[in-house]
Amino acid sequence: MDLDGPRWGPAAGGTPHQLVVLCHGLGADGYDLIDLAPTWARALPHATFAAPDAPFPCDMSPMGRQWWSVADRTPAVMAAGVRRAATYLDPFLDAELARLGLPAEAYALMGFSQGAMLSLFTGLRRAVAPRAILAMSGALLDPDSLAAELTHRPPVLLVHGEADDVVPVSRSHDAEATLRALAIPVEATYIPRLGHGIDDTGLAMGALTLQRAFA
Repeated sequence: MDLDGPRWGPAAGGTPHQLVVLCHGLGADGYDLIDLAPTWARALPHATFAAPDAPFPCDMSPMGRQWWSVADRTPAVMAAGVRRAATYLDPFLDAELARLGLPAEAYALMGFSQGAMLSLFTGLRRAVAPRAILAMSGALLDPDSLAAELTHRPPVLLVHGEADDVVPVSRSHDAEATLRALAIPVEATYIPRLGHGIDDTGLAMGALTLQRAFA
């Protein structure tokens, strides 16, 4: 099954210089995140943004998609789920870069919630590293395998609301500690009173991270 979804840009027109792939959360689809593109295009006017729909219908709601089922949230089952989801995202990244005529390293990964978990898992194990990984309201799944499977150390941005009642902020604190222990450059922002979402602080931090990554 090949992934597909909405795309946007480049804002400046012409040939794209970069690709930013946006991975949505559980029960959403690519249209949930593609609206971030015009905001971040102010930092990357020559980027194309792509927001693929997850491969499976959401089994917890009548609408939306999922990268894997979270009916069973035990660590081993979640690890198997994200590992399988990576086999869909990985070839999408290669195909999209080839379609745009871009070098293999000219991309960044962003994800929200389940998409953040997938972006971290996939991006740290890719044959060619992303320029940056932006993980918002997410978690680092299967952390025990990362040291053996890590292929690169791209810069990682973690953003999480301290009032998140869907994915606890402790999951990003744990991710930060694990990534730092593996000498992966991490910038982490924890936002007081923010629930499970992205606010202006997250948008600004994301724009700055992308701008630095492609400078």
